[in-house]
Amino acid sequence: MMDDSKLLKIDSLSVYYGAIHALKGITLYINRGEIVTLIGANGAGKSTTINTISGLLKPKKGTITFEGKRIDKVVPHKIVELGISQSPEGRKIFPNLTTLENLELGAFCRKDKEKINQDIEKTFTLFPRLKERSKQSAGTLSGGEQQMLAIGRALMSDPKLLLLDEPSLGLAPILVKSIFNTILEINQQGTTILLVEQNAHMALQIANRGYVLETGKIVLEDSAQSLLNNQQVKEAYLGG
Repeated sequence: MMDDSKLLKIDSLSVYYGAIHALKGITLYINRGEIVTLIGANGAGKSTTINTISGLLKPKKGTITFEGKRIDKVVPHKIVELGISQSPEGRKIFPNLTTLENLELGAFCRKDKEKINQDIEKTFTLFPRLKERSKQSAGTLSGGEQQMLAIGRALMSDPKLLLLDEPSLGLAPILVKSIFNTILEINQQGTTILLVEQNAHMALQIANRGYVLETGKIVLEDSAQSLLNNQQVKEAYLGG
């Protein structure tokens, strides 16, 4: 019988880039309603994990199950339709389109016009700056505004699981705090979140649980609070 609390399960996942073994049999799960964070150094396999869940990379071995269905052989746009959406590392917004057009593109797999318009307004409530910039070309937005737009666009598919890849990358400290507060708010509104983040301290402060990835393997898994207090984690990722 399926455990309903587990929204996503990854079991013994191995992923290669050519001859490079990027993920070496990782196993993890995400419960409904949680914020789970993946922390680790550059090149540890964090983005690879997210891109494999999204269907952008195909595993050599292992399974990914979402709401009890296997999705490791499903194409990316179908994964979005199932309820998984990604805000990618580096934002990857469409610079020549307006802020509003970027948000509308996030809802490409939806037909419910009225609900889409409601969700655009909901996104503008989360990120008032985007409303002010709705007619502006996305390429002219500041780094922080582009990050807000990338998250807003991912939310426009109305996901059950939101994958956030390095949302604080390149942002000023004051903006980082604001982005993390909004991530918390998105979660409190009912969206489950998998957060990949170099700023381990901030990530563990808002997460329920965390996994530590090192060279493609999960080396630690615990509650976020326990990881914050773990000496090994402190030395490696929290600056002592």
